[in-house]
Amino acid sequence: MQSSENLSSKAVLDLGAAIDIAVSAAHAGAAILQSYAHHRSDLIIDHKARNDLVSQADREAEAAILEVLRERSPAYGIVAEETGGQAQGPATWYIDPLDGTTNFLSGIPHYAVSIALVAHAGTQASPGAPLTEDTPVVGVVYDPNREELFAGVYGIGSWLNGRRIACSRTPRLEDSVLATGFPFRDFSFAPEYMPMLGDAIARARGVRRMGAAALDLAWVACGRYDGYWEMGLAPWDVAAGTLLVREAGGVCRDMDRQAPWPIAGRLVSGNPAVYDALHAMVTPHLKRPA
Repeated sequence: MQSSENLSSKAVLDLGAAIDIAVSAAHAGAAILQSYAHHRSDLIIDHKARNDLVSQADREAEAAILEVLRERSPAYGIVAEETGGQAQGPATWYIDPLDGTTNFLSGIPHYAVSIALVAHAGTQASPGAPLTEDTPVVGVVYDPNREELFAGVYGIGSWLNGRRIACSRTPRLEDSVLATGFPFRDFSFAPEYMPMLGDAIARARGVRRMGAAALDLAWVACGRYDGYWEMGLAPWDVAAGTLLVREAGGVCRDMDRQAPWPIAGRLVSGNPAVYDALHAMVTPHLKRPA
């Protein structure tokens, strides 16, 4: 028997097929969301935890996405917000069927479907040597209210509705517009986060909190924001956006610079200049291991 590591090292991903699959799945999920958009009061809503809601719209959208992915890419693992799963095979899909659930349930038209494919170490995702670490290689973030489809492919680029996008060229943190997200579910990191927010308010041109991490990252990728940081997220919130930012010429990294991508949900991102300054701003407030 060959080990899974050896099997993975021989895998070559077809990223062209993968992006097509992801786009189809995102549209399928968004169609479910929008079918509920005008009668949200009829939705059955459950509380997973404090300030962490899930509705039948989330569940049905995820089911529609999973149907597409399982039919067209059965060899890949799946990790989804509502149904779970595990990383396996040469690559794994990370799915958030509704990023911005609170916005959706409140009638605020700012939410998205987020789908990413993360290739595992040893997999070949482009010509050349296999990847040495787990890496997002396909990312799709679809905003059905604006009909904006953000898509990115490893080594090729990022696009918005078919037009290539790039991060901003803002050179300084003092000239930047930043995005962030406040603690809303896990408040244990508030002592770290609140001083960061205070510094950002004092130093940046503006700070925005819109409530959908996938769109925050997509907006960094297309230059609407110059930088973005947040803590307390989940892998499916950030996987697709990480790829979009990187392929748009920006930087998106784990806040602690330990994981190869922000799988722990603590990230700093931006164009290269703003990223450096933003990371330097947040780092002094991070708790150090005892």
